[in-house]
Amino acid sequence: MQALHTAATGMAAQELNVQVISNNIANLRTTGFKKQTAAFQDLIYEHVRRVGAQASDQGTIVPVGVDIGGGVKTVGTPRSMTQGTLSQTGNDLDLAISGEGFFKILMPDGTYQYTRDGTFQMDNQGRVVTAQGNPVQPTITIPNNASGITVSEQGQVSVTLPGSSTSSIIGQLGVTRFINKAGLQPVGNNQFTETPSSGAPQDGTANSEGYGKITQGSLEQANVDVVSEMSDLIAAQRAYEMNAKVISAADQMMQSTTALFR
Repeated sequence: MQALHTAATGMAAQELNVQVISNNIANLRTTGFKKQTAAFQDLIYEHVRRVGAQASDQGTIVPVGVDIGGGVKTVGTPRSMTQGTLSQTGNDLDLAISGEGFFKILMPDGTYQYTRDGTFQMDNQGRVVTAQGNPVQPTITIPNNASGITVSEQGQVSVTLPGSSTSSIIGQLGVTRFINKAGLQPVGNNQFTETPSSGAPQDGTANSEGYGKITQGSLEQANVDVVSEMSDLIAAQRAYEMNAKVISAADQMMQSTTALFR
């Protein structure tokens, strides 16, 4: 019975939906995390009688057809790149981007990855790096005798050196944007890589036209709405249960049909 297969596709779809929702909830407190949603489409139809077909020799046209659906399929798990709220931390190297853009990170193999997670630190060379020790681009090296690190909204990094009463600019952090940021490939560690879908990276200056500003001493929180996720979770669970009931009903109908022909 086709209903068994159709309902099975519905259960599989809702199982994936719950997996996506659970990942969103699990990353509720992950800095810079961007939530996902599951997108579905209906499967190909069996056209028992096509709409618009000729119904008689006199040219009568069928007003409606008979189309039997085959179920549902997953077409993607698009990521929402909306802005998360900023949380103040007071740490000099905690940075958040308000608006468009990503921090650019140099990887050990010479490639670049991109992140909204501005939880930066200094390594043993004084470089500003991620939690994995990969330098933020352009590379900023803070002298070991410097104090009073400040980062402007444009990304200029300044420090106060011994014997000076004024701050000195030691580097400029950049911000990178993409035409289709939802097309970036997540690779873990709060980082993304470019893809043909995202378009080429466009490096620029923070707080300039088309680029967000940098806020020092703050971090961007995940854009996950707990109430919305819990509501979606309940809806997915109910949909899964209904598909399970369809399988149970179809099985009972098959058993009844088999008993009639014994």
